[in-house]
Amino acid sequence: MKKTLFIGIALTGALVLTGCKTKESDYKKAYEKAKAEEMAQQTTTDVTQVTPVITPVTTPTTPTTTEEENVSVRSERLDVLNGGSLKAYNVVCGSFSKPENASNLQNTLVNAGYSAQIAKNPETNMYRVIASSFDDKSAAIRSRNDLRSKYPDAWILYRSY
Repeated sequence: MKKTLFIGIALTGALVLTGCKTKESDYKKAYEKAKAEEMAQQTTTDVTQVTPVITPVTTPTTPTTTEEENVSVRSERLDVLNGGSLKAYNVVCGSFSKPENASNLQNTLVNAGYSAQIAKNPETNMYRVIASSFDDKSAAIRSRNDLRSKYPDAWILYRSY
């Protein structure tokens, strides 16, 4: 009798455990139902019509700026240490706190064909290596743009007295 009771409880337990499993087909049915509802909702919302808004084109009344006006230029007082005299606009390729480093860059620029000079800013004690010097800003901008292929941080300095 104990044996029959034990087998009966085991069969009942097995039926309970296997009967409560969710099947893959149940998940598939729920997914298909949700997808069908989503498609039905999309077809009803796609019917709305959009009217385009046309804004009139106006010509700007402000004058256009040239590249020369957009270029930032620093202004510093400089003392020329090595090389000739400086003009108003100077293209700086490097700034150093040690004069030896500035001299090394100057030699590199001279070997590349530039008339490089070293100037010192007495206020900051920085040595500026100037690759080229010009009287007008546009020529300095062109030179700086050419130098940026090899010296990407090149910048323009206006010499104040």
